[in-house]
Amino acid sequence: MKSNPSDHQNRLKPFRLVKFFTLSSLIVIFAGAIILSALNIHWARQMQIEKSEDYALLLIENLNHQIFLQFIIPTVLKHGNIHLRESDQFELMDKVVRSTLHSFKVDRVNIYDLNNTISYSFDREIVGKENAGGTYYQNALAGQRRTRLEQRGHFLQLFFGIPDESKIITYAPLRAEKPLARTPGPILGVVELVQDITSEYQAIYRVQIRVVMTSTVVMLTLFLILLLVVRRGEGIIEKRAQERLKLKEQLARAKHLSNLGEMTASISHEIRNPLGIIKSSAELLQKKVRQIDPANPMPGIIVEEASRLNDIITNFLNFARPHQPDLHPGFLEPVIDKTLQHLAFESQEHAIAIEKRCDDDLHEVLIDRDMLHQALLNLLLNAIQAIKKAGRIEIVLSERDNYARLTVQDSGPGVDPRILNKIWDPFFTNKEKGTGLGLGIVKQIIEAHDGKISIDNAPSGGTIVEISLPLFQEIE
Repeated sequence: MKSNPSDHQNRLKPFRLVKFFTLSSLIVIFAGAIILSALNIHWARQMQIEKSEDYALLLIENLNHQIFLQFIIPTVLKHGNIHLRESDQFELMDKVVRSTLHSFKVDRVNIYDLNNTISYSFDREIVGKENAGGTYYQNALAGQRRTRLEQRGHFLQLFFGIPDESKIITYAPLRAEKPLARTPGPILGVVELVQDITSEYQAIYRVQIRVVMTSTVVMLTLFLILLLVVRRGEGIIEKRAQERLKLKEQLARAKHLSNLGEMTASISHEIRNPLGIIKSSAELLQKKVRQIDPANPMPGIIVEEASRLNDIITNFLNFARPHQPDLHPGFLEPVIDKTLQHLAFESQEHAIAIEKRCDDDLHEVLIDRDMLHQALLNLLLNAIQAIKKAGRIEIVLSERDNYARLTVQDSGPGVDPRILNKIWDPFFTNKEKGTGLGLGIVKQIIEAHDGKISIDNAPSGGTIVEISLPLFQEIE
């Protein structure tokens, strides 16, 4: 008995419904990811504006204090009144303002008098200009602080958030100060401070592009995988519908429904674990592409980026949920030797000589060998990456005051003193592809061993890391 075409179509309808909802879900997820990324970028820009505004208000407050102490009081005592049009007074004001704002990221400063006339400016050509303040000047004159964003560029640049120029302009009153008084002093004028935040806006835009591109690649890959699975399922159903008799169709339908359930579970699993699927599929694709087009780098890039994302997730989980160490008495030197063996190729490739010196008669320490190996591996990889090419790393193991002292010193450029106190912060990094969790994990591991770790710039150059671990004390 031949299969009825209408029955065959009916059999395909549930599968097509699954296909429809699956693809629809992917589209909704992709749209949601794009919307969420756009909202995140919007919030990032708002945070940048608020940060710049707070920064400007702090600068103005400090500038107000310095102008009052170093200009207004001396000028009034010496001349009896203030006339900025006199060259000596203008030069004194200019000296005070520029010395106060030196090294700060300020584009322009204008100071208005009570008649809405520019009395002082970085740009001397506009000094004396009248009625230049506008509404923001009036608000500041009334004691209110106001900030506006000014952007320049054509329509498309402004629409996509990549203007040629972005500036934050802050207006605040310039007041006389009353020592030990809670109420503010009288308003003497208005300060207009301009900050150029073009580079910050461009950085946020670059992040937005990366987020959108990553979401697109992930969703497109998932779409292709699901499309392949769906088409293969349709082919199986069509083939069985043509070969089987009507008497066996009910059994085939039950079997197909079971297959659909398994496939749905598999798809759910694939959606929850997209990185693993992307990597494995890319590795298979890489092997096939090598036979057809060995120069094609795309599969390798997918594998590399999937591995990097997996490493980032692993680092995050290790940092967020650190394991409790399985402590046993042991010597540190074998752990150091094991780490150096793992880094032998890396150090040779970068022409870096690693020297190890250990004192005699060292005692045991309570350690988790695997965790301590991971910590040393992270530290030495950081040192190798800091040196980049042709250098030296010195490892010294000694004992002092019932502690094992492990010192790692490299010949790299050292750490910028301005960020030295931030290196332990989660997600803080100055590497392009770093996660900012490596040193945090190292610190957690050392502290889990009841130890201490410190990082500083060595007097002879480079970075020096000092680790202290308590010696094992046998209970008598």
